[in-house]
Amino acid sequence: MRVVLTTRAMTAVTSVAASPPADMAGRADERAIGRWLAIVAAMIFAMIVLGALTRLTESGLSMVEWRPVTGWLPPLSDAAWQAELSKYAQSPQGRLINRGITVAQFKEIYWLEYLHRLWGRLIGLAFALPMLWFLLRGRVPGWLKPRLVALLLLGGLQGAVGWIMVASGLQDAPAVSHYKLALHLMLAVGLYAYILWLAIGLLQRDWLPAPSDGDRRIGRATAGLIGLLLVVMTIGAFVAGLRAGRIHTTFPTMSGYWLPPGLLDMSPAWLSFVASQTGTQFAHRWLAMALVLLCLGLWAAAGRMDTSAPVRRATMMAALMALIQLGLGIVTILTGADIAPATAHQAGAVLLLSTLVLTLRRAWPPAGALAAPERLG
Repeated sequence: MRVVLTTRAMTAVTSVAASPPADMAGRADERAIGRWLAIVAAMIFAMIVLGALTRLTESGLSMVEWRPVTGWLPPLSDAAWQAELSKYAQSPQGRLINRGITVAQFKEIYWLEYLHRLWGRLIGLAFALPMLWFLLRGRVPGWLKPRLVALLLLGGLQGAVGWIMVASGLQDAPAVSHYKLALHLMLAVGLYAYILWLAIGLLQRDWLPAPSDGDRRIGRATAGLIGLLLVVMTIGAFVAGLRAGRIHTTFPTMSGYWLPPGLLDMSPAWLSFVASQTGTQFAHRWLAMALVLLCLGLWAAAGRMDTSAPVRRATMMAALMALIQLGLGIVTILTGADIAPATAHQAGAVLLLSTLVLTLRRAWPPAGALAAPERLG
């Protein structure tokens, strides 16, 4: 009996001794994947900012063809530049707005759109190649594999949506559909947010405390704020696509009115808030103000409730970023959507989303994530 017990004890000790290295290797893989995903998220953030610059400088319609495979290289000769300009001259923007521009003037708008598309391709490589490497080496946890494949497919879809958006401005009017612009932006934002969510979970799981009831309540509230922020950003894209930031350049009133004339002129009335300049700016302003107040309220609630220190710090970051974003929004209004503040305002929206994603990841779920890595995503 003693021999049997001793043998069993030795087996148990051997198993326990053997398991930590495997667990440590698994965590090392997760951290490596988390760092890679964080880099991809940063690249997408830069892409969103670059997209804002492209739109605000009216550069997005300078490339009138979509060549996802052969479009890596820009024109390399004077003849090639002249050929690109000739194609552009036949587009609505080339005919109606920039008629007669020189090659030098054309290059100013072409390079920004080219860089925007090139950066998108680089993001695709930065995601696909490391993913393939991790998969071939068997370093990707089973729960993460379908998520990575889905993200790769959605990234490819984003490129197609971008061209659909551009093509909408190459038909009759020299402006893209504001609905397709919003779809293009929000798909990028969604990819960014989910990749950031995964990266935070993979990198912070070791040190996050088990969430309290207060943490979970903050988490549920944060999920609602993320939903509201996505609505605000969508309407902001409508404002951008309709060039609505160039009217009503006063704050807090709109050209001296709390309820500006023509606010509900469209039929049905709700259509004004998604399809008219005045209505979209009105909705964007006041939903954004509500969001700022709610972010401040979230921070205050976290301070009063039984919440963990990481959650309280995250809510403070969200509240401060909401105030900064409010300031950027006001400057954007007062300058008539000047390029610098408007670009910073779009970047600020993504940074605010980042702080809310961080808050949500720290507050909820990670109860299950701490105990079971397969629930991290």
